[in-house]
Amino acid sequence: MSVAEDYRLKGTTDEASLTIDGAEHRLPLLKGTLGPDVVDITSLYQDSGTFTYDPGFTSTASCESKITYIDGDKGILLYRGYPIDQLAEHCTFLETTYLLLYGELPNADQYETFKQRMTRHTMVHEQMNRFFTGFRRDAHPMAIMVGVVGALSAFYHDSIDIRDPKQRDMASVRMISKMPTIAAMAYKYSVGQPFVYPSNDLDYSANFLRMCFAVPCAEYQVDPVLARAMRRIFILHADHEQNASTSTVRLAGSSGANPFACISAGIACLWGPAHGGANEAALTMLEEIGSVERIPEFIRRAKDKNDPFRLMGFGHRVYKNYDPRAKIMQKTCHEVLEAVGHKDDPILKVALELERIALSDEYFVRKKLYPNIDFYSGITLKALGFPTEMFTVLFAIARTVGWIAQWMEMIEDPMQRIGRPRQLYTGAAERQYLPMEDR
Repeated sequence: MSVAEDYRLKGTTDEASLTIDGAEHRLPLLKGTLGPDVVDITSLYQDSGTFTYDPGFTSTASCESKITYIDGDKGILLYRGYPIDQLAEHCTFLETTYLLLYGELPNADQYETFKQRMTRHTMVHEQMNRFFTGFRRDAHPMAIMVGVVGALSAFYHDSIDIRDPKQRDMASVRMISKMPTIAAMAYKYSVGQPFVYPSNDLDYSANFLRMCFAVPCAEYQVDPVLARAMRRIFILHADHEQNASTSTVRLAGSSGANPFACISAGIACLWGPAHGGANEAALTMLEEIGSVERIPEFIRRAKDKNDPFRLMGFGHRVYKNYDPRAKIMQKTCHEVLEAVGHKDDPILKVALELERIALSDEYFVRKKLYPNIDFYSGITLKALGFPTEMFTVLFAIARTVGWIAQWMEMIEDPMQRIGRPRQLYTGAAERQYLPMEDR
């Protein structure tokens, strides 16, 4: 039962009032487990003929969810109630996946069964190999991901009926298990190397690294430090409440679209530089700065409100305190740099010096412009050997879990209806058609 349904059945008295043209409207005030109360405006238009106006929906709860909770002021991120740092430190990615999908951490038997299911579905249909050769060699990997993931619905007809819980679950397992394979294939295609098939004796993160960096002519051993870093990156990016791409998946799903199409829509939204492309933008900025000697110049520009330059990877739209994911990524970043011996890389030197300044400079501390997860993940992924155009692809692998969990929750929500935002119309009033010779 949803909070709104529970409210109406119990006749809860918590209300907000809104006066429009002298008429008072009583609106239910809904309370979640954590976070701010929510004014239920479902009946406002019917009762008053008035819409609310909220560009970007930043003050609007579009759904009820039990999956992820964020407190940006306190720097808190919880998956199903568990702090993100505990999960990133102690859980495997598939444990976290199970938690997000089903609501609880698995016991040993549940985990083994779940892992076996995931392992059985890591390969993609062999005919899908031909999809990649249809793209230009220099195609952006995210463009390939949008197309290939959407095309999965053409291959797996037995898991596109969203009314069937078993088919929904099968589609979920297939997408989560195949996403690293598709992403690795996109990478291999871009560098002109043969595809590497999944290896069932490796875990999720190690298997992905092998599919990306192994070649047929040499043995490839996955470095456990790098595999651990990849696992943490996947866990930290797995879900982030009702962000733009998650909302896109929910909106697409509200129409009854098949799950493969919904996730493809999420990937397309994630591609935007203001969303999933932020870590790529942060690394591009570091390359623009180029050397430690030039940092003071860019710091001055960042502090000048009349200069359009902004330091990418610092501060966060949601977190007004330190991004809780950044603390883990900072540790992971330094572990990876130590393991691969890249501390002499001039770009990484720029990053480390910027990090030092942002954590000590009074201007950055006062404005809470701390390094965020995009700053550290961009550096880490570069050190792992990924080109910048692959950064958002890795984000998509991880976020697929959150998208799937949110999509499944939406499908099962009795209050869910097809998404239909309204508007404040400011165009021309009604006018009459004139023949061309009279215009």
